[in-house]
Parts: sequence; C-alpha cells; structure tokens
Amino acid sequence: MSENPDATSGLLTEIDHIAIAVRDLDAAVDYYQKAFGATVAHREVVDSDGVEEALIKVADSYIQLTAATREDSPIAKAIEKRGEGLHHVGYRVDDCQAALDAMVAAGATPIDKAPRPGSRGTTVAFIHPKGSYGTLIELVQE
Repeated sequence: MSENPDATSGLLTEIDHIAIAVRDLDAAVDYYQKAFGATVAHREVVDSDGVEEALIKVADSYIQLTAATREDSPIAKAIEKRGEGLHHVGYRVDDCQAALDAMVAAGATPIDKAPRPGSRGTTVAFIHPKGSYGTLIELVQE
C-alpha cells in the first residue's frame, strides 16, 4: 500500500508553527533576516501568556520566535531551565476542542482544560510533554 504524500493525518491539517524560545526577540529576528533573508509576517504581544512573538512565514507554516515579557511566563521558565531553543510544535486543526478531546482520550495531559484565544485571532490549547513523547504541543485553530 503506498502512502499519499498529500493526505492529512486525521484531525491534524498541517504544521502551524515551530516555536523557538529566545531571550532577545529583536536579535533573533535580525539573525533570521541576515541568515535567511526572512521577513516578519506578524508580530504580537500576548499579555495573557507573558510573551512577545514574531512569526516568520515558511510556505504555509511559521517559525515563531518567542520571548518572555515577564519573569513568570512559560517562556522565561523554559529558558531558565533549558536555555534558548525549540519550545513547542503548533499543529493546525480544524476543531481545537475535538482535537483536544481526542488527545486526552488517547492519554495526553492537557495544560489547557478548554481551548482559549491565541495570537492572530486563533483558538489554541496546549498539551503537556508528559504523555506526548516529550513534546509540548499547541493545537491551533484558525
């Protein structure tokens, strides 16, 4: 049986973003501009999460450079514990609640008990790395 490279995987529609935790957002943006000729497609402060993000579009997905805006934010805690680098993978879904329910039914540990507002007007829910093979997952519904 051959695999269809254009097929989606159930509730996942595509990779929304790969998030990279950085200390200095402007320096990281400058690096991506110099290294790749990348431009920022969207920049936003998400006060509820204590982060500022810059999204660099790559095909239909993004590289999300994200920095803490306060010391108690998840990004600040992650950098303090592990340093800068890969923080999480954002999976695009058509229905965030259905995807969250399916993951919990499969044994995932939710961080968000219900979907909530995210950046760019999205709806999001985070899944803890425990039960997800060590990967922090963000479900993203546009």
